[in-house]
Amino acid sequence: MAGTLQDKVVLVTGGASGIGRATCLAVAREGAKVVVSDIDAKGGEETVGFITQKGGQATFIKCNVAKKDEVEALIDGVVKAYGRIDGAFNNAGIEGTPADTIVCTDENFDKIIDINVKGVWLCMRAELRQMQKQGNGAIVNTASVAGLVGFEGLPAYVASKHAVIGLTKTGALEFAKSGVRINAVCPGVIETPMIDRLFAGVPEAREGFKDKEPVGRYGKPEEIGEAVTWLLSDQASFVTGVAMPVDGGLVSQ
Repeated sequence: MAGTLQDKVVLVTGGASGIGRATCLAVAREGAKVVVSDIDAKGGEETVGFITQKGGQATFIKCNVAKKDEVEALIDGVVKAYGRIDGAFNNAGIEGTPADTIVCTDENFDKIIDINVKGVWLCMRAELRQMQKQGNGAIVNTASVAGLVGFEGLPAYVASKHAVIGLTKTGALEFAKSGVRINAVCPGVIETPMIDRLFAGVPEAREGFKDKEPVGRYGKPEEIGEAVTWLLSDQASFVTGVAMPVDGGLVSQ
C-alpha cells in the first residue's frame, strides 16, 4: 500500500535534530523523497543516513535560512535534483537567550527574528514561487504554543512565533485558490535539544513546566512529525490557514 506522500518531494529545514529529524523520518516512511536542510551538516547527513538505511530516498543541502541567497540556492537545488517541491516544512528556528523584555538585548532579539521570522518568510517566498508554477503544493511552518499565548522571559521568541502564524494565515489566503495550502503547527513543550538548552541546570523548572501539561508529560518529536505529515498530505486537502496546537492540551487551560 502506497504511503500518503508516495513519490512526493518534501523539503524540511532544521532537519538535523529534534522535530525536524522526526518529521524527515515520518515523511520518508510515507514514501516522500526528502530534502534535509540545516546549518548543521553533520546532523543533517545523519538524518539522511537514517532514512536511506530504511530504504528511503533523501539528500542534504546546507542552508542558513536567514540568508536570502542561501535560501534561493536551496530551493534551486531541490528543483534541480527532483524537478519540483510538493511539500515544505519550514521548521528551522532558535529559542535565543531567555530574558525579560526590559533586559533582552538588541542582538538576541535581532537574531531570533532573523531566523524565526525572516527565515520562514524567505523560505515561503521561494517555495511559493515554485509551487505557483506547479499549480499545487503544501507548506507547514513551525510556530509554537508561544505563538498563541505569552510566556514570561521569552519576548523575542514569543513575538517571532506569533509572527509565523501571521505569515501562515496571510499566505494561506493569498494562495487559497491556487492549489497551494499553508498551515502552521504549534508544538507544546517537546523533548528536544532546544528544551534541554532552555532548562539546562534548572531541573525544577523542567519539572514545573511538565506539571503545567494537562496530559502530565512532555510531547515527543515524533508526535509533531505525525501532525506535519498529515498537513502535508492530500488527506488535509481542505485545511489551510490553520495554526494547529499539538500540545497535550496546554493552551486549552
